[in-house]
Amino acid sequence: MRCVPFRSLSACTALLLLVSCGSAAGGDGDDGRAPGAPTGVTAMAGSATSVHVMWNAFTERAGVHTYEVYRGTTKVMEVPGAQHMVDVTRLKPSTTYVFTVRARDAEGRVGPPSRRVRARTPVETAADDAPPTRPGHMAGEPVGSKAVRLSWSAARDDRGVRSYAVLQGGTEIHTVAGDRTSAVVTGLRPGTRYTFTVRARDAAGNLSPAGTPVRLTTPGTDDGRGTAPTDFTAGTHRSGTAYYIDLAWNPPRVDGVITEYDIRLDGKAATSLVWGGEPPHGRARYSFYAGQEAGTEHRVRLRARLPDGTWGGLSAERTVTTGAKG
Repeated sequence: MRCVPFRSLSACTALLLLVSCGSAAGGDGDDGRAPGAPTGVTAMAGSATSVHVMWNAFTERAGVHTYEVYRGTTKVMEVPGAQHMVDVTRLKPSTTYVFTVRARDAEGRVGPPSRRVRARTPVETAADDAPPTRPGHMAGEPVGSKAVRLSWSAARDDRGVRSYAVLQGGTEIHTVAGDRTSAVVTGLRPGTRYTFTVRARDAAGNLSPAGTPVRLTTPGTDDGRGTAPTDFTAGTHRSGTAYYIDLAWNPPRVDGVITEYDIRLDGKAATSLVWGGEPPHGRARYSFYAGQEAGTEHRVRLRARLPDGTWGGLSAERTVTTGAKG
């Protein structure tokens, strides 16, 4: 199937950039080029003096050695390629900061910066040394073999909970906003036992005691349903002499930003696509070229690249016929 420019989705939907045709994104080996720009970068104030920065990992691209985190034009952090989140500390309260992330490969080649993201630290609370209460009613469940969903009841603080830190075996691996009481942790190994705890953080950076540990074992097999797009539908339309396949789906429920999808046509990788800006909120839609012949039947499904860089489960498969009246 040849690649052609796709149509605009809507005025409020970010532009989709066609990455490849005939194969999924990613590859192995050193191709002599610097890494691409990290995607899915987000920044959220964790306290009056810190900001939590996250991005999608390049797990399927060999050679990404380190990530560099910039505050404005100043490099403030450098972390190993296996890490895709940092806490930038020693910031000023009530201040807006701009962050970008760049990837460096083992040969020292530095890729282009990610999109700029902003975060504003809250006003510092004077003489606040009282931590929030312990998060309660901790619970969790596996979501396939590579992810778990955690939930808890809200902690209390006399001046407000700013964020929650999710810890795995005592190490902070994730942060969610203070108005959230759930998180999805991805990138886990099948058939492995994990222990998770959650701590609340206030604007002064005080951390609560950890909630009751949640111990979960991921199953040994992964049916992919927990990380697959849902309510997937497919149809066709004609434009001029060409037919297009129209897809719509709800993104999987994961923490972080999903910016890339892999589309499978007739059991093979057809194209990989990336949102060129902020992905749409809620239901996503996409149309792509399917040839000029009416009456051709196709099977189609898709999967998302999760915020940790791994591929999620495949959606349900749908069958469409070009020129068929729906």
